[in-house]
Amino acid sequence: MSELMRLLLIYLALMNLASFAMYGADKAKAIRNSWRIPENALLMSAVLGGAYGAYLGMNFFHHKTKHTYFRITNAVCVVLWTGLLVWCLLKGV
Repeated sequence: MSELMRLLLIYLALMNLASFAMYGADKAKAIRNSWRIPENALLMSAVLGGAYGAYLGMNFFHHKTKHTYFRITNAVCVVLWTGLLVWCLLKGV
């Protein structure tokens, strides 16, 4: 595995952990009725590589699951990031 691929995987692991944590934190804040994480930040975490963590966070914490645009955005990001990873692996990046 190349150094670039290793760095990409580390980046994605960190982004997914951060996305998962953001969904958990926002759900906890929603329950306590306190300051919330902006929806744009939650969606951007998926776009920037945390799509798997966002998807898992949505389902694990049952948070934002009724918002169609969250489900669609996260699903599209999962497909795109999976495609990028497969492409990188096939190209030997």
